[in-house]
Amino acid sequence: MIDIKHPLEPLGEEEVRLAVKILKDSGKVTPTTRFVSVSLKEPPKAFVHAFTGKEVLPREAAAVLFDNGSNACFETEVSLTEQKLLSWKNVPGVQPTMTADEQVECEKAVLASAEFKAALKRQYGIEDTRLVMVDIWSAGNYGSEEDRTMRLARPLCFLRTDPTDNGYAKPIEGLRPVVDLNAMKVIRVEDYGYWPLPPQQSNYAADRMTGFRRDIKPLTIMQSDGPSFEVEGNQVRWQKWSFVIGFNGREGLTINHLCYRDQGRKRSVLYRGSLSEMVVPYGDPAPQQARKNAFDAGEYGLGYCANSLELGCDCLGFIRYFDGHLCTSRGESLTIKNAVCMHEEDYGILWKHTDRRLNAPEVRRSRRLVVSSIATVENYEYGFFWYLYQDGNIQFEIKLTGILSLGALPPGTKSPYGSLIAPQLYAPNHQHFFNMRLDLDLDGVANTAYQIDVEGEAPGPKNLFENAFCAQARLLKTERQARAHLNLETARSWKFVNPAMLNALGEPVGYKFMPGDNCFPFASKNAWWRKRAGFVDHHVWITPFREEERHAAGNYPNQSQGGDGLPRWTEADRAIEDTDLVLWYTFGHTHLARPEDYPVMPAAYIGFMLKPNGFFAENPGNDIPPSMAHGTGGHP
Repeated sequence: MIDIKHPLEPLGEEEVRLAVKILKDSGKVTPTTRFVSVSLKEPPKAFVHAFTGKEVLPREAAAVLFDNGSNACFETEVSLTEQKLLSWKNVPGVQPTMTADEQVECEKAVLASAEFKAALKRQYGIEDTRLVMVDIWSAGNYGSEEDRTMRLARPLCFLRTDPTDNGYAKPIEGLRPVVDLNAMKVIRVEDYGYWPLPPQQSNYAADRMTGFRRDIKPLTIMQSDGPSFEVEGNQVRWQKWSFVIGFNGREGLTINHLCYRDQGRKRSVLYRGSLSEMVVPYGDPAPQQARKNAFDAGEYGLGYCANSLELGCDCLGFIRYFDGHLCTSRGESLTIKNAVCMHEEDYGILWKHTDRRLNAPEVRRSRRLVVSSIATVENYEYGFFWYLYQDGNIQFEIKLTGILSLGALPPGTKSPYGSLIAPQLYAPNHQHFFNMRLDLDLDGVANTAYQIDVEGEAPGPKNLFENAFCAQARLLKTERQARAHLNLETARSWKFVNPAMLNALGEPVGYKFMPGDNCFPFASKNAWWRKRAGFVDHHVWITPFREEERHAAGNYPNQSQGGDGLPRWTEADRAIEDTDLVLWYTFGHTHLARPEDYPVMPAAYIGFMLKPNGFFAENPGNDIPPSMAHGTGGHP
């Protein structure tokens, strides 16, 4: 067994291999069984908070398996320490995440389909399918019998003109194969008519480009004394921060047991931060487009889609990488090298003041720690970035890039439901919604939430100049009361406090949640994707901590009929005051594409911040030493 230093370190390669062996040796795994995921079964919170490094670390793994032969899903747990099966449970009527192996096999099945070949020849006169590109897409659930009883995919297809050009430039708009993933066969090809292939190539790869700009000089980041962080396994210490980097097949990167050392005391802030779910709904009602929506975490698995990051391209500076240890659907080891990148970067001024009477400017530069991972889900890339700051701030940001999901148009036409971005090529209007699960433990597990709204005071004797405004804090006692939207008119924010821990001013220590850009869904609540993604109904949800409540749309959103996850849990209206609570934040990006978003989209940014609010006695960045001049300033 590998040497584990912290109870929340993710499974290593040997542990994943051992978990698979235990499951196979149990006699319950059949030749048609797929390993959907194998990940750490996290120990109880109380054990983690009390952990000193001297305790014996029992290690357990949780796995989701799916048997194509019986169309059945199973949840299992194994003890790695005792090398035995702990539980095996059938979960009826659900479809777990599509595996990476199924994506490859699905493409092969479409290309081998006689019906698809016939349709391709009929529409385009093409007999050779070697230049056809097939992207697996989830089938969703639209109320049909096959949606409820079969494991399906509805791929999108594109045609390359040579083996390495941009295949997305030429969508095969009218053909939609439907694949039975259990049998791995095309069960039909839906023919919506003929659209000519758009004429442009629109290549973007470096070896296909000409005329690169020549006015750019190298930018080199050097840390001659090395970085300020220390790493032991997946544990990280950076200045006063400490945490554990987690990684699993569904959520990808997670941040665990995030603490800040303040005046010699280790103070917990965030027990676990993860992207719990996301959905990308498209807004074109055309029959060949209307079923497009993707729950990228629950249907594809962000960890399985993670990139192997490269120095100088994805990350710049003195880099520390972390591998992601997963397994294929057949139980073989799958290591994603450099799945997570960590480095420091300069972030401008942290604070500054110049006393003109003394002519003594004091300035401190801000440095932040960056922990990131990037996932490619067929055409789109999502970069997930956690930033830790020297003043106690915690920021999460998603960078959206990659290639738009495109459709073809007849010559000389446009669509009211999308943007023309190249001749005969359009990008349907769409939105990206993300839901973050933030398990806050501020100086302990018993926390309380307040909704903060800023209100102008009515004119009167106390407000003669009519300039007064103040912040009103509303105590949130139950789950349903806590459901809320952002409100620009009141600069709405949320504050989380520990009533049992008082700061230097005699008030409860706390952190404030500061939302960033956001939007509302435009689809009706009756839209099928919204039934399955009820988490988009509110920007903010707060629940009491439950270990089994991890995913905002439920454990199995793939082909689900909806109603699971946050909407169902919060109907119980459980108490959330002075308890172990979890903040769930839904934030969205509405994308009305531009020609400048093509052929590869410049990154769009969206996220939020957690800021200390009475957690410290004063600015925790006051003790940052002044920067030393090294002759790196600009030229006169």
